[in-house]
Amino acid sequence: MLRLLAPLVLLSAVLQGTVLAPAKAHQIESALHYLDGDLQLSSNFSNGEPTQGAVVRLLNADGTPGQELGRTDADGRLSLDLSTVVNGTVDLQVDGGPGHRDYLELPVQDGAVNLNEVVVFPFSLVLVGLLVSVRRRND
Repeated sequence: MLRLLAPLVLLSAVLQGTVLAPAKAHQIESALHYLDGDLQLSSNFSNGEPTQGAVVRLLNADGTPGQELGRTDADGRLSLDLSTVVNGTVDLQVDGGPGHRDYLELPVQDGAVNLNEVVVFPFSLVLVGLLVSVRRRND
């Protein structure tokens, strides 16, 4: 059953991201930088438009939505406070709506992020990873 489900889910995601998506919005591209000691997230669609109102959250270990950190402003920016986050690697999701998400893996140490170690995941790899995880749990 999973062998049939995986290709259908992948095809659905591709169609949603290309055929059914509005022409103005494409893949989300996010960046992190420090400004006056504060960690700033900047997020834009691939055409340069800011991702206004995108929900920014941490993901739980199983990939489900976790702690919401806020929403991007009209310029696609959000100041992140990670002071309460436990040291280690966390997954951050920028959710601009169905088919419009970005994923970042952040190494957090005492509320700070080493920007040289941030990993950006393309949506397709995240989707494939979720399918692999589901399969492993059911085997």
